[in-house]
Amino acid sequence: MEIKIRKAVKEDCSRILELVKELAAFERAQKEVSVSLEHFEMSGFGYKPIWWAFVIEVDGEVQGFALYYIRFSTWKGQRMYLEDFYVTDDMRRKGLGKLLFEKLIQEAKRRKLNGIQWQVLEWNESAINFYKKYKTAFDSEWINCAISVD
Repeated sequence: MEIKIRKAVKEDCSRILELVKELAAFERAQKEVSVSLEHFEMSGFGYKPIWWAFVIEVDGEVQGFALYYIRFSTWKGQRMYLEDFYVTDDMRRKGLGKLLFEKLIQEAKRRKLNGIQWQVLEWNESAINFYKKYKTAFDSEWINCAISVD
């Protein structure tokens, strides 16, 4: 296997969006994905990008991605927020996730951010076990909140 991690480019958006939909299906929320390809591309590669991503290729085909943005904590300062982290089912347990996650850590250090935050579903034991290898602090105190403003 030839493995390559690189920054995502606009031409990757269609494939990343396919993988986002795979992730949503895995998370039992496939009907929740409503973003258009055009909005996705503009948000990552328009005048003022608000997200960045790394993709991991195996033999020239994108098999996973990590999409993040920078958030600001009034307590901690600038932090990376990992919005989505996904490796295709066929490519799991081959070390790709480790390579991709370590690339994120390098990027956070390069940007001089003071940490990385993300969410994981409480039933996703394989992901939780993966994150435990990185001395992750799990927080059961906070409740997620969201509103739609359509």
